[in-house]
Amino acid sequence: MKLPLKALLPVVVGLALAALPVPAGLAPYAWHYFAIFAAVVVGLVFEPIPAAAIGVMGVTLAALFRLVPVKPPTPPTTSQAISWALSGFSNGTVWLIFIAFMFALGYEKTGLGRRISLTLIKVLGKKTLGLGYAVACADAVLAPFMPSNTARSGGTIFPIIKNIPPLYGSTPDNEPRKIGSYIMWVALATTCVTSSLFLTGLAPNLLAVSVIEKTANIRLDWTTWFVAIAPVGIILFLAVPLLSYFIYPPTQKESADAPIWAGKELEAMGPISRKELTMAGLALFALLLWIFGGKFLNSTTTAFIALCLMLLFKVITWDDLLANKQAWNVLMWFATLVALAGGLAKTGFLTWFAQGVAAHLAGYSLTTVMVALVVVFFAIHYIFASVTAHVTALMAVFLTAAAAVPGMNMKVMALMLGTSLGIMGILTPFATGPSPIYYGSGYIPAKDFWRLGFIFGLIFLGVFLAVGIPWMLTMGG
Repeated sequence: MKLPLKALLPVVVGLALAALPVPAGLAPYAWHYFAIFAAVVVGLVFEPIPAAAIGVMGVTLAALFRLVPVKPPTPPTTSQAISWALSGFSNGTVWLIFIAFMFALGYEKTGLGRRISLTLIKVLGKKTLGLGYAVACADAVLAPFMPSNTARSGGTIFPIIKNIPPLYGSTPDNEPRKIGSYIMWVALATTCVTSSLFLTGLAPNLLAVSVIEKTANIRLDWTTWFVAIAPVGIILFLAVPLLSYFIYPPTQKESADAPIWAGKELEAMGPISRKELTMAGLALFALLLWIFGGKFLNSTTTAFIALCLMLLFKVITWDDLLANKQAWNVLMWFATLVALAGGLAKTGFLTWFAQGVAAHLAGYSLTTVMVALVVVFFAIHYIFASVTAHVTALMAVFLTAAAAVPGMNMKVMALMLGTSLGIMGILTPFATGPSPIYYGSGYIPAKDFWRLGFIFGLIFLGVFLAVGIPWMLTMGG
């Protein structure tokens, strides 16, 4: 059987790196571990097989060859090696991600997510610009509770808004710019912003928090994250529909039929159900505990409480939980990636790498170093097809490089890198989960998608640097 190139590439990269001479100052086991890690990252970028399977293979190989010592440089025992491989499954953040997918399922099963989106279209959708803000608001309402922007935007928002352009004769083949192109771009750009604005708005944010804690010993909670990014996030959220209106203008300025259509859909749904009200109450309960209960309850404990209540009130059933393949897939995926990312630090690779990078940053001001690291971290996402892969490959490396710079405020640096993850999803047609969905809709041609991604990427990064960095520095860490 002939294997495709993308299936061979991770193996070739891993073997090639392992065959190279071990760099000076690095232990052989650390270099060989990095070879496996690099192969995993290449696999995550090209995905010849499911990402979760790639993660499982990575930790299995590292455990098999006993490459991650408990006390360097002594090799781990076989039991210690498997304990490391399974360490991601005891990580609270991983389980928080899993439970958050159950929140998304609750929104879907009860119909609450659809009702919220249709209501906003009915209220705000008389003009095309207002329709843009309706789409944006629908995403913002769901974002704190749906960490998969693919499920939130691609699975909840897109199926609703795709029905609107045909009302005006705007299809991918006939006058897409009339209204369809504008709505699709606003939906994608907005979900990138809300993915940065809320810690629980993007699953890789939660992975990043775990990597930050393991690498820099800094814990970031929901409130700290939101306060840090709020000035940038709110500015961009308010600006996206208007910017899109001028940069990629619709030719149809009125959308009087959209509220009528949304009203009919709401009528068909009937009055709000008990399960919808229950779901809304549980979502609000969890959000309030995440914001105000951090001193008393761990965020994952809060999520477990909410999950138990969802089961008790039959918002979802145990069979629903067992059948949620996406949630179990993400659990396997993130648990292995957390272990793999932690292994870079345990082997000493990150310390070695950071010392080399720090030598090239010497002599520059701390602010200059911060800006340079953020810009590179953001721009390099052009080569990634997954924010998760980006976090796995680079977060710990950039943090360790920053830590090697004398006087660096690591909490601020961690916030800068972490909160930039969502907005970098705007860059390419494959930069984040919903991107291929909106690109595949046919309303935004490839040349327009790349052009808009570059323009909005510059805008997002410019606002982040001009507003976000000074604000985070004033927070003092």
